[in-house]
Amino acid sequence: MAIKTKTGRGVAGTLTVDDLTRAIKNSIDRAGMKDEEARVMAQHVLNFFGYSERIIDNVLEPEDRDAFYMLEDSGILTTEREETTLYDGREWRIHYWMFRKERIAELVRAQKEKEALEKDATVYDQFPEDLWGGRKERPKNLP
Repeated sequence: MAIKTKTGRGVAGTLTVDDLTRAIKNSIDRAGMKDEEARVMAQHVLNFFGYSERIIDNVLEPEDRDAFYMLEDSGILTTEREETTLYDGREWRIHYWMFRKERIAELVRAQKEKEALEKDATVYDQFPEDLWGGRKERPKNLP
């Protein structure tokens, strides 16, 4: 499932489950969230949006709303409010949830860079730099 995330100029993009998974993993808990948990959350959130740019808050159950607030705190989602006047003169507020597309793209880029660094890492990267400094200096009295 994917939703269109950019219109007009700029890098064309679609918000995929993989991208949202990366953004969630990079924003919520950089060390402890498992890939499977982030993926389940990404699928769950995308199921609410479908192909829409925003969803109405009324469709959410309290548990889902808690997850949306957590994603709002991490910068992935944002809210919007619309006010209208009813026929009897009362004001009515409608709350919506939307993706913060620029923030998601930023988090995805950061996570991809992190994954690339981890992929290129060698066994020697785990040793501290001062260990290598001691190995470079060789006593003069040794052959």
